[in-house]
Amino acid sequence: MRTVIVGCGRVGAMLAVMLDDGGHSVTVLDISTGAFDRLPSTFKGNALRGDGTDEDTLRRAGADDADLFLAMTEGDNRNIMAAQLAAEAFRVGQVIAKINDPLRALAYAELGIATICRTDLMANAILSYLKLPVSVVPGVRSSTGHHRHGASDGAADAGAGGGAAGIAGSGASVGSTDAAELIAGLTEAGIPIRHLDPSNPPVDSVAGGSTKLEG
Repeated sequence: MRTVIVGCGRVGAMLAVMLDDGGHSVTVLDISTGAFDRLPSTFKGNALRGDGTDEDTLRRAGADDADLFLAMTEGDNRNIMAAQLAAEAFRVGQVIAKINDPLRALAYAELGIATICRTDLMANAILSYLKLPVSVVPGVRSSTGHHRHGASDGAADAGAGGGAAGIAGSGASVGSTDAAELIAGLTEAGIPIRHLDPSNPPVDSVAGGSTKLEG
């Protein structure tokens, strides 16, 4: 399986190593060369320095031939931008984006991007450990809808530059509306929903070695 991972933080690096150990072809992208220090010297895949929200960079990483695309940076916006490019521009079969905001994770899954929300997972794990009721939230929310394209796609983030920003701008504005509708429907159905405002803590560097390809 050919995999592209955007973000070589703790999660991205661990997934890269596990997939690599399983015999899969892995390319991991990060804007910081130092992030690749998380990869061990035994890592056989490729490490490419570059912006995972840039279409040309993703093409150089092999996104056009990828079977799996994982957006695992620490930023929700970057992850959804990269994931939407993978799904729409490169037609990758399996795309998963890490979204820390539970409402946005729910909304983007409805819009056609599978998401994983560590905020939900961690909160439920703690409640389960305490033997308290937990919300029924899947580890990864499967995509249940399709991407929406509007005439304002490019204008939504005119100052951010380029098509990827326009795609993300469109998704973010639609997502907030859909999230409200989704939450209302889930509440009516009796499904408990938490309104959280998670932060994005910085990722510390750890020692290690890797193959680095400067881009």
